Amino acid sequence: MIDTLPLFHRIKGQPVIVLGTGDAAEAKRRLVERAGGQVFDDMQEGIDRCARLAFVAYEDRETAAADALRLRGAGLLVNVVDQPDLCDFTTPSILDRSPVLIAVGTGGVSAGLAKQLRLRLEALLPQGLGALAQALGAARAVLRGRFPDAADRRRALDVALGQGGMLDPFDDASAGRIEAFLAGARLPDETLAEIVLTSPDPDDLTLRQARWLGGADGIAVEEGVPDAVLARARADAIRLRIARGQGFEAPEGVWVVVRNKS
Repeated sequence: MIDTLPLFHRIKGQPVIVLGTGDAAEAKRRLVERAGGQVFDDMQEGIDRCARLAFVAYEDRETAAADALRLRGAGLLVNVVDQPDLCDFTTPSILDRSPVLIAVGTGGVSAGLAKQLRLRLEALLPQGLGALAQALGAARAVLRGRFPDAADRRRALDVALGQGGMLDPFDDASAGRIEAFLAGARLPDETLAEIVLTSPDPDDLTLRQARWLGGADGIAVEEGVPDAVLARARADAIRLRIARGQGFEAPEGVWVVVRNKS
């Protein structure tokens, strides 16, 4: 269960309202401009220009709440700085490897924690990650020709982008291997795997089990398997419920059977 839905909102060339003065308001203006948005300091002018997002950076809570209510009534999504209970959305700490963006958020609970997590991730992710993404984008037509079926394309990419794969995103040299990948792209060997849980805690999954869950086209789940474990699977993976101990014959694709501890 998550409390907010993470989204990436395109605002390039679009009006965005930013109200307030001081450091907090200036930080929001820089954020909007960094993403190519047009900042409007006047609420009504921004509304008239059909703005969809607004930032309110007032020290006085009552004034902020009143303006947020007016903006929300005009159909805008509103962020009130340092007042998460007044927000329709919050802004994350951003790790930029354009076009790859990683957003670390805490729902407004602790910006400091989000920042420190982002700094740790900065040290892990290579600078060449953006180049890899660009190369993959440029190769889409060729990959589509090689694997006309969308599910097959995803499986081939799962093999290449997995840990130790030809296009491992944590390897700074991966962007230079796109042509070799296209020449030898293959589908995964395994089509059915079984996970027997040792505990209801998803952190007790092995790395291999976590990769199986994250990459499977479908999941056959015994009764009583915790939702916290299933949250590690792809959101669009097919899910089937099976009785405890029931056998399972996998349909086409890559499947995982998740069983409770015996």
